[in-house]
Amino acid sequence: MLFTGLCLSVSSFQGILDRPTAKAWHLWSSIVLAAGLALITLLGNRAALARTAREIDRFDGDDGRWLKGAPGRLLRGGTAPPQGRFNAGQKLNAALIGGLMLAMYVTGFLLWYGERDTTYRFAGTVIVHDWGTLILMCLIAGHLYLAVLHPATRHALRGMTLGDVDEDWARKHHAKWVERAPASDRDA
Repeated sequence: MLFTGLCLSVSSFQGILDRPTAKAWHLWSSIVLAAGLALITLLGNRAALARTAREIDRFDGDDGRWLKGAPGRLLRGGTAPPQGRFNAGQKLNAALIGGLMLAMYVTGFLLWYGERDTTYRFAGTVIVHDWGTLILMCLIAGHLYLAVLHPATRHALRGMTLGDVDEDWARKHHAKWVERAPASDRDA
């Protein structure tokens, strides 16, 4: 969607794909993304998804302290307050991406449908969609940096790809989770 969106809106990308092809790929890739999320929800482990959603939705005092000290820890290192399975940054990132994706779907629908029925053309829809894209690009780039390159957090990539992490790393970065979860649940 990013590539086709750039082909639709940034002049230096516009010659790569013709406009009808870029629009079609953009639309269909958004449908595939939504369908994939729906399939995961319908066919996946709904109990685990619900547990994950609850964990992401709950912020406590340690999360506030984690967020307050995050810039300094990212630059200089240091010890973070104890965290659960998701640290406060991961929770905030998930909330921002979820909210922005909803906004992108709404504005994208309005842009697409507004071409067919001018009743659905609203001032500012393109601006909201463009700014949402910019913010999402920054969040995703930051997520990729922390998952792949940053030495202190790159160990989490194993958890994202294989479903488990080193227990010593987990104790350092997610102490509350390690204390609460039996060893058999740490790969969930």
